Amino acid sequence: TAAVDLSCVWHNLEYMVCTWRPGENASSDTNYTLFYWFDGLKNCKKCSNYSVHQGIFGCIFNLSFPKVSNTYPAISILVRDDSEEVRPVCASKNPTTLVKPATPRRVTLSKINDEIYVEWSESDTFPENCLFYEVEYHNGDLDIAQIIKVIFHYLRLTGVFSYVERNYTSIPSVDPNSKYIFKVRAKPKPECYSSKLYSDWSEEKSIGEKTGSTFYFVLIITIPLIVAVSTIILLVYLKRLKILILPPIPDPREILKRMFGEQNEDSQVSKKL
Repeated sequence: TAAVDLSCVWHNLEYMVCTWRPGENASSDTNYTLFYWFDGLKNCKKCSNYSVHQGIFGCIFNLSFPKVSNTYPAISILVRDDSEEVRPVCASKNPTTLVKPATPRRVTLSKINDEIYVEWSESDTFPENCLFYEVEYHNGDLDIAQIIKVIFHYLRLTGVFSYVERNYTSIPSVDPNSKYIFKVRAKPKPECYSSKLYSDWSEEKSIGEKTGSTFYFVLIITIPLIVAVSTIILLVYLKRLKILILPPIPDPREILKRMFGEQNEDSQVSKKL
């Protein structure tokens, strides 16, 4: 009857989301309730913002500490039902292992000469220098993009990623005739938090113009059409030119036929007269 698969995520150091599934032997009308407590609270608090989706229970509660805090107290979680037939579940969570940053916002792109600059907003809930970012980008003209991964001062070809510690970066030596697509996500630094959770990717942004396949298709159709029309025009012109230079020679049989035909007509007229 006890709740199973209890899992919690601390979103952007602002609120915690805990989810769980009902116990195998729990009745369908079991109403689980989540309580939480940490050192500094006088009494345990009850989570009131519940949801159920596809059989998974969830609850959200505010959780924040001063940014100057170097340590975070463990969070005690209790999930139970008012009925004594439902077994309670207790868990102690280290919040630093549950941190998930918010998605980077306001991603902006600019291009100067053959270099693209990417900039995004930083979270104002994290202490300074406690996040690093991933920038994923690819050339829209290529089906399989070359991937560059930059981790601090190390380079290796594994994917289109650029790891940076600030909220901007640049991509040099880009193709001026290609379209580039970017997205950004954040991750807590291990020296600040023990979490391995990334933020969600930002919305994709693009810069530059892609040489689309439509252009090549139109080009492939247009060139043969122009050649065909030009050939027809040329043939007609040459035929007319040939007639002017070498006029056709009359057929002698036609000339004789016309001559004798005219004589016969004259003789018939004379007989009548």
